[in-house]
Amino acid sequence: MSASLTRDAYLLAGPTASGKSAIAAELAREMGARILSADSMLVYRGMDIGTAKPPREEIEEFGMGGVDVVTPAEEFSSGAWLRAAADWAASVPASVPIVIVGGTGLYFSALLRGLDRRWEKPPPEYPVVKIDRAVVRERIRARLDDMFMTGLEEEKRRLHAQYPVWSRTASLAIGYREGDSREKILTRTCQLAKRQDTWFRHQATPLYVEPSADAVRACWRARGPWSVTFPPATRGAGI
Repeated sequence: MSASLTRDAYLLAGPTASGKSAIAAELAREMGARILSADSMLVYRGMDIGTAKPPREEIEEFGMGGVDVVTPAEEFSSGAWLRAAADWAASVPASVPIVIVGGTGLYFSALLRGLDRRWEKPPPEYPVVKIDRAVVRERIRARLDDMFMTGLEEEKRRLHAQYPVWSRTASLAIGYREGDSREKILTRTCQLAKRQDTWFRHQATPLYVEPSADAVRACWRARGPWSVTFPPATRGAGI
């Protein structure tokens, strides 16, 4: 088995609809970096519209990891993400910077603290986008309108026809339950954003940043990069 891999990486977390993905893409483009997604729903193939997955061109541009790893029929976990992230990191040349962005706090903890819940070290410190919840709600509403216009209902029907039985973790995805109304999806997504914000406040040592590329760039220059250790790769290929 290969050895663990330690790399410098630029981190950015935050709740859904906070603008973190767009900021990370802008800064990664400046740096010539690859991007690793730390989002528990982007791992599912075919769940594109409802998860606000980046467009295919952007995924390819950044050699994005953590995207389209499994089908909705397959269970996934923090440990599975960590192993997949290790395979992806092993494929990134040492000279290429890495940006890790997402809203799944457990993935950041798995990477920075390991999977053992008996943590003795203080919560890890990394940048978290701070944004007013009213602004997030309006962004979620606008994004949801766009999702319905671009075919969320059709995507949901197609996926349930292709995968009649979904895994427990895939079933948690917002927007893919049969019969969910637009308002119900809006409410659940806003609740998710609140839970994410609470999680980062209590399970991390957040370096709060405004939702702008300038603010994140300044934080990265002052405090980064972060040294992260990936477990031994299992196949040495990207995800």
